[in-house]
Amino acid sequence: QVQLVESGGGLVQAGGTLRLSCAASGTIFSINVMGWYRQAPGKQRELVARIFSGGNTNYVDSVKGRFTISRDSAKRTVNLQMNSLKPEDTGVYYCNLLQLQHNYWGQGTQVTVSS
Repeated sequence: QVQLVESGGGLVQAGGTLRLSCAASGTIFSINVMGWYRQAPGKQRELVARIFSGGNTNYVDSVKGRFTISRDSAKRTVNLQMNSLKPEDTGVYYCNLLQLQHNYWGQGTQVTVSS
């Protein structure tokens, strides 16, 4: 069984920064993908950023240059550094782990960016 626990959300003004962290526990295999998704009110959940076990990363275009995803495989954590936040970044952010074709999700953490 896998558990993901997020932390670091909150309320910030536009232009501010937040850092999200996700700690994974349970059976974690060496080959996997960890990432962050977000869901704004009335919208579908979307991929924000992901990082492969080999270190490659993907970002949605709207956050490129502002967000940075990183992971510490030894500590089983994945982080999302969010700079220059915009009101449109508001939403619930979910940590995700994909391994052996199975998706695991955290409970979500709220990020609110005020204008």
